[in-house]
Amino acid sequence: MALALSACGGGQNQAASEPSGKFPVAVSAATFPASQRLAQHTHLVIAVRNSGDKAIPNVAVTICNVTCAYPARKGEGSSSQAFAANNNQPYLANPSRPLWIIDRAPGACGYSCQNGGQGAAVTAYANTWALGRLAPGKTARFDWAVTAVKPGNHVVAWEVAAGLNGKAKAVLANGAAPKGTFAVKVNTAPAQSYVNNNGQIVTKQ
Repeated sequence: MALALSACGGGQNQAASEPSGKFPVAVSAATFPASQRLAQHTHLVIAVRNSGDKAIPNVAVTICNVTCAYPARKGEGSSSQAFAANNNQPYLANPSRPLWIIDRAPGACGYSCQNGGQGAAVTAYANTWALGRLAPGKTARFDWAVTAVKPGNHVVAWEVAAGLNGKAKAVLANGAAPKGTFAVKVNTAPAQSYVNNNGQIVTKQ
């Protein structure tokens, strides 16, 4: 997937100094509950370990609708926002509609996150988050806290990159691209909550 885009304001390309090459990785965790309920809070987690002997320039994960392949069919791929799908109604200024809302994005929760922003790991790409340089043997953990807002059967796709403009490529031990999908059913009935004898809110899934 080619990710080439200049930063906002006509500044320097966000990945102008990115080195070329293949960077071995291992995906040590990839989890997202297959069965969820409307309004349920949950986490999508992707953990990426640098299994090579060189530092990864800028480890990143892209979230796509159905597939991260390019080109993708209309309404799929990265044409939708992350955790969203395209509404096929005509004359919409923005056809992308959320399937989940992001409560907290990956990365440290600094000033932006604490004030309702997208967090430290956000990039110039609406579907991609980056956690920076990753030393050999180290693991970067991408954790999205999300809430389901659209019932139905959905497919969320993900793909790992070693940089933001396609020059630095992440590869598995077999040479394949590190990517995958989650098939998720979001049930219409929301989770039931009650207050127990200790005054704590308990959610029954």
